[in-house]
Amino acid sequence: MTLPDRMIAAAERGGVVRFVNGDDVQTVSWAALLDDAHKIAGAMSAHGVGPGAHVAILGTTSRSLTTTIQATWVAGATAMVLPLPMRLGSVDEFISQTRARIVAGDTALLVIDDDLAAFYEPSATDPPIVSMKDLFDEATRRPSGGFDVPTIDPDSLAVLQFTSGSTADPKGVMLPHRTVLANLDGATTALQLTGDDVAVSWLPLYHDMGLIGLFTLPMVNGIDLVLASPQDFMASPGRWLQWMSDFGGTATAGPNFSYALAARALRRQSGLDLASWRIALNGAEPVNPTTVRDFTEAASAFGMPAGAVFPAFGMAELAIAGTFPVPGRGLRVDAVDARMIEHDRFARPVADEHADGAKGFTLLGRPIPGLEIRITDPVSGSTMHEREVGELEISGTSVTPGYYKRPDETAATFRGEWLRTGDLGYLVDGELVLCGRIKDVIIVGGRNVFPEDVERAAERADGVRPGNVIAFSITNARGKERLVVVAETKADDHASMRADVSKRVQESVGLPTDDVVLVLPGSLPKTSSGKLQRSLCRTRYQSDELQPV
Repeated sequence: MTLPDRMIAAAERGGVVRFVNGDDVQTVSWAALLDDAHKIAGAMSAHGVGPGAHVAILGTTSRSLTTTIQATWVAGATAMVLPLPMRLGSVDEFISQTRARIVAGDTALLVIDDDLAAFYEPSATDPPIVSMKDLFDEATRRPSGGFDVPTIDPDSLAVLQFTSGSTADPKGVMLPHRTVLANLDGATTALQLTGDDVAVSWLPLYHDMGLIGLFTLPMVNGIDLVLASPQDFMASPGRWLQWMSDFGGTATAGPNFSYALAARALRRQSGLDLASWRIALNGAEPVNPTTVRDFTEAASAFGMPAGAVFPAFGMAELAIAGTFPVPGRGLRVDAVDARMIEHDRFARPVADEHADGAKGFTLLGRPIPGLEIRITDPVSGSTMHEREVGELEISGTSVTPGYYKRPDETAATFRGEWLRTGDLGYLVDGELVLCGRIKDVIIVGGRNVFPEDVERAAERADGVRPGNVIAFSITNARGKERLVVVAETKADDHASMRADVSKRVQESVGLPTDDVVLVLPGSLPKTSSGKLQRSLCRTRYQSDELQPV
């Protein structure tokens, strides 16, 4: 089976997509979208697009973008959805990164939204470029029945998904049709999706959670989808809750920070009905139990069942879904001895996560059908026992075959059939608990301190922008580790802020800060999906490239 095969079967079952743009809502059936995709695929074929070709797509969330993605699959080609210029501090950087992906992905055709054409200046070395409007106009002029749908190999690439680059340069994750469908089928089973579900998404379609999890999953199942843009959500987070209420949304997803914004928005809203909400998937970045509890309390006042919160793990190398809890279970936290996990890398359970010397980690469920997980020693590869902290490794039907034209990265990432994720974690009764990224761990005085703990303490200081703090360590000339905190702020009293950050980190983590750097809002390095880039921030700090307030 391939994605077009499943698109056809799902379209026959019904289901609609509601494209939300501000106050405007356009409702289109999956069947009508598929008809349009066949016409656009015919226009693409006139540009040389067919099986084996790679199509780079740059566009904002819209009916045109989704149709172009579908058309790429119908044509038998590989879709490369490119990140948008969300952080416009450097248009030159956006053009450079976009061109790097186009070149690395061996792009045969670049399809660009007319609204974004001004952000991208073509060069002589670029592949052929066509605007979405021109492509759609060409499709309307083509004679009906003029496109022969190709036979598609299930092992051919459906998606070339570039990693977010949170810890390294972006790499092209190869996702064949067979792999994507295996992941989606496993996720469908684990989520207990039915034809009565209504998915709601504002996630960007250039990110795996948005493209695979919240667009392609409803598409292959023929269930209703409400699709808005990330810009609409960021401009007014309360709209997300309004969409869930207005359209009877049952399933949605977002990173941890979005639920923090949603909790605040809920305190200012009224008249919502969230009783239909069944899955509130929290993933893509570390899940903070405090954020989840705040959101649950705020949303429960409008009828959302507390069990709807759904902390999960996923990654591009799996298509999207990795481990899911049982739907309806809600938040589960594993309370452990903080000193023992930092010094001995063993998660000894304690009775209360709020007790002195304790910390809580969110349980992220078990592998979806088709996947297996294990925890290993990062150096030797030996399998760890339960509650021993090591590297998460994954194998199964929806693991990527590797990185496009990067045999070095592929070899380094796999241990036999097992994918090395670079994540530190442990298992509890077969459930996954993640502690942090191996590359980001701060090692000071024999302690393994997770940067998230430092960042959460620092962001409680007055004037610090929540979710916009980066902590890392550097080694000085005498070989001593120094703790550095970089935080965004709009405040004016910088001396008091630095003192407050240092005090809160000392009280919470037990470590002194060697340097606190305050920078302007929007200046911290982040990936296209909004993840903090700690390694890049460390590099800029050491090169004096940060821009302090």
